[in-house]
Amino acid sequence: MRMQWRTALTAGGVCALLLMTACGAPGGPPAAEVPAGEVPARPSAPVTLNVLDVAGNLQLTQGMIDEFVAQNPDVVSRVTYEKAAAPEMAGKIKAQQDAGRINIDLVLTGTDGLSAGAEQGLFTPLLPQFGDRLTGMKDYLEPAAAMQELAADQGVVITYYPSGPLLEYAPDRVPDPPNTADELLAYAAAHPGKVGYARPSNSGPGRTFLMGLPYILGDSDPKDPVNGWAKTWAYLAELNKHIESYPSGTADTMKNLANGTYDIIVSTTGWDINPRALGTVPADYKVTTLDGFTWVTDAHYAAIPKGVSADKQSAVLALLAFMLTPQQQAKAYDTGYFYPGPAIKGVTLDMAPQQSRDVIAQFGRPEYEALIRDHPTATPLATKDMVAAFDRWDREIGGGSR
Repeated sequence: MRMQWRTALTAGGVCALLLMTACGAPGGPPAAEVPAGEVPARPSAPVTLNVLDVAGNLQLTQGMIDEFVAQNPDVVSRVTYEKAAAPEMAGKIKAQQDAGRINIDLVLTGTDGLSAGAEQGLFTPLLPQFGDRLTGMKDYLEPAAAMQELAADQGVVITYYPSGPLLEYAPDRVPDPPNTADELLAYAAAHPGKVGYARPSNSGPGRTFLMGLPYILGDSDPKDPVNGWAKTWAYLAELNKHIESYPSGTADTMKNLANGTYDIIVSTTGWDINPRALGTVPADYKVTTLDGFTWVTDAHYAAIPKGVSADKQSAVLALLAFMLTPQQQAKAYDTGYFYPGPAIKGVTLDMAPQQSRDVIAQFGRPEYEALIRDHPTATPLATKDMVAAFDRWDREIGGGSR
């Protein structure tokens, strides 16, 4: 069974990435784009594609890529895969471009890496010039289409999930889970140290909780952490009085929930399903939401660095078109890691591989269908606002933990 911990969260390295963006790498002229009219429909000969994954996305999409290669040996002869932490991506690509030897043909990234690459002008704009080759984008789910808007034409959404924030809890220790923000605060006050979440800049659930609270609390502007989150910052400061420390990553919160250190943690759909499938968290642990809940969505993107040859761009575009078909998107259900996972309409679990169906049948939540259908969605903060939120949390909340 192919399951693993998420090794790169899509906003975990935003601060480091922006620092890298600001400093930049010295060097020569920016890499040149290949004009759209010079990118053929098919490469002149089969190419080798080098894929860099900085979002843990291959967990969802490597099966799609491998099948494309198997079905199209005249387009792609071989694929090499490389994984890296998100903060490394921009510097790695910039160095290759400055040297005039780009050997990364496709980047799989979250919003953080995409933003950093776009700020430095590292990526080839894919839209609108290649829109006629990526017709699957017309079938995006509405929230996935909203995530595509964040890409500013620099990348293409290939997987999507509603994310959270959710509360995950041990039912034997929490028979009556909190259903409002006030009830969560009351539980934390009555059970010091038993409610936990990880540092938001290093944790998908942590940052989703941070960005989701303004909707739950009815703040004046959920998209403005500087001037619109008065209720959120006050709430986090009060909750902080009952939290002893903040783990550096989500995996530690899962382990702490399982071993009894915590009774309640913040979570997302993927972080709920996959660790229970792995056996890290007991299968019978439960999730709940708070009144006023809005999904803060997430997505993974595909991007092509500038300097990639016309033939290789042709192969990547054909690959992306293949990945955005319903049959391939069904593989994104995977083992609940980014649940549900598909970015386009009409992709149901019964279309997924048997392993995915088995895992979701055992560890999925029947209530997720209604939660996804009945609750509104919102895109994450813009990068500069996310960095501002992380900075204030680090100074005022995490910096004051005991």
